[in-house]
Amino acid sequence: MDKINENELGRQKPLVMKFGGTSVGSAGAIVQTVGIIKKYQRERGNVVVVASAMSGVTNLLLDCAEKATLNDQPGFISCITQIKEKHLTCLSELPLSAHIRENAEKLIQAYLEKLLNFCRSIQTLGEVTPRGMDAISSLGERMNARQITALLMEQHIPNQPLDADQLIITDDIFQKAHPDLDLSCQKVRALVTPLLNENIVPVVTGFISATKEGVTTTLGRGGSDYTAAILGNCLDADEVWTWTDVDGVMTADPSVVSNAKVINNLTFDEVSEMAYFGAKVLHPKTIRPLSDKGIPLWVKNTFNPMSPGTCISNQASDKPGRISCVTTIRDVSLVTVHGKGMLGVPGVAARTFSAVAKQRASVLMISQSSSEQSICFVISSQDQTSVIRSIEQELEFELSRRDIDSVKALSRVVIVTVIGAGMRKTPGVSARIFSALSLEDINVLAIAQGSSDYSISMVIAEEEADEAVKQIHMEVIINGKQ
Repeated sequence: MDKINENELGRQKPLVMKFGGTSVGSAGAIVQTVGIIKKYQRERGNVVVVASAMSGVTNLLLDCAEKATLNDQPGFISCITQIKEKHLTCLSELPLSAHIRENAEKLIQAYLEKLLNFCRSIQTLGEVTPRGMDAISSLGERMNARQITALLMEQHIPNQPLDADQLIITDDIFQKAHPDLDLSCQKVRALVTPLLNENIVPVVTGFISATKEGVTTTLGRGGSDYTAAILGNCLDADEVWTWTDVDGVMTADPSVVSNAKVINNLTFDEVSEMAYFGAKVLHPKTIRPLSDKGIPLWVKNTFNPMSPGTCISNQASDKPGRISCVTTIRDVSLVTVHGKGMLGVPGVAARTFSAVAKQRASVLMISQSSSEQSICFVISSQDQTSVIRSIEQELEFELSRRDIDSVKALSRVVIVTVIGAGMRKTPGVSARIFSALSLEDINVLAIAQGSSDYSISMVIAEEEADEAVKQIHMEVIINGKQ
């Protein structure tokens, strides 16, 4: 592509590129990332970068806080030392001139000093609030953005680090804040657009945000994807690219299925199902800001940048009934409420799920027999004990009268979900799936296909889940007539 005329830069729709933790997790990775930024800044003109923390750093930050609550000073000092060594080693290995390296080290040291002060405060109080956790966990992105900008500066690429708590405005639900898109867009346009008009690359910290009062919040783990999507929406981006360490979205988890393949094209609806049902693709909320404006999202490989990647857009597949992938959610339990006396008794389901909601547990899948004699649903295994107790308390009268025979849970199960465009309207899809499972005598404990056209979910015993995924992938995706 020809270099864009400098007079046209202000009118170009920007390209937003987010780099995940592995893409910026070492000096070599950051060199590769800066090379990509340099290439597309030259070719596309306007580029906005969203930076994650170095891989492993967010977990170390959370460990610091946890050890501080336990009054484990040697423990949190050790965590801080590991974080320091990781960043300073990275800076020492980057091809930087002495003064640029020294300035970056000073910034890193200042953030580490802030982390130490946070930990000492937590140690004194003996607890850490969600607000405090957000302040601590935000430091990884802040430090790494300064490493990236140091190398950009060394390579004479005009850039500006921007902490996203200056840009993205949220409510005060700490650790999983919800953005106010209108207010955020006002901030983004005021601070980012002038930089783009001057051909300056903004390097924005992913994951971080703030309340209207300026208190730091975060968008939840994996929230850097969400940051990129919000920026893309606010800036009317041409495209959003998320760079990772795989060639694109895969047809299955390659650690389970050795012949998993890259999916060339997906719809936003398909990816939403994939994110919900366990595929480690994108932050689940990433889709909405881009889908609303029809902005394509690409998933690309930092370490194989010539690979085309996966394009996600609003464009529907030209192959109705196509099966895109098979995913799993693990560490879940199947809860069943059963009783012959339930037949025709109004309100049992409502009261059951009200009891679940009181425990703040999420229901991942629901299946009910047409005879109304049983309801089964899937929850996280960590919620199993409290949910069973809550339901038994709520339905105590019905249990005493034997209208309900039992409330029980089956642990060590996995949700296996098959996802594809227009599945519900295509004859024979379910038959192909269950035929694949029958080849290995795999038993399905529960099944659900809701109002979505895009997925069929099954509950499988944990010990059979991997084989179920392999069989469906082979017989339906690889050998099936797509």
